[in-house]
Amino acid sequence: MTIIAFVSAVLALLLAPGPTNTLMGIAGAERGLARVMRLLPAELAGYLTTVLPLALLGAQLLERSPTFATALKLAAAVWIMILATSLWRSRNGEGEGRGVSARRIYVTTVLNPKALIFGLVLLPAPQDPAFAARLGLFCLMVTGAALVWGGAGALTQVGKGGQGRRQGIQRLASIWLAFVSISLVFGVMRA
Repeated sequence: MTIIAFVSAVLALLLAPGPTNTLMGIAGAERGLARVMRLLPAELAGYLTTVLPLALLGAQLLERSPTFATALKLAAAVWIMILATSLWRSRNGEGEGRGVSARRIYVTTVLNPKALIFGLVLLPAPQDPAFAARLGLFCLMVTGAALVWGGAGALTQVGKGGQGRRQGIQRLASIWLAFVSISLVFGVMRA
């Protein structure tokens, strides 16, 4: 895969709405880009926790245990539904949701279905000379995508009505996450 194809594919996935991006957007809306910056290590650690083992052992693991991918998708669906419910019940960062934490970002990113694609499809094999450079580029793109989503969330607080907009965005995010969760379950059932 050429570098242009790699960058295009990774950016398309990273910028697409998903559970981690939704949480980064909410974090930006709650406390601005400074909060998003503090959550970046949790997102990077989450992706690396899933992506590196998949890049190293993923193809062999899936050959030996095809149910592993199914179990991972179902675990992701359950976690995403828990997030959706928590966001729905949260009132402007209070209550059950209590804002976006590093733990939530980490767990959500570990279980993010996008990580499967990064680790199994887009990153070259670890023995490939381009692996380290592509992994570094991937980490830079993760950071950029998180800042875009966090910045978009922060922009919702500009002007009058920021609190009301944030509550509306939390509700929309909750609905989106529920849709993602249900889609994962249906995908597993069809397979």
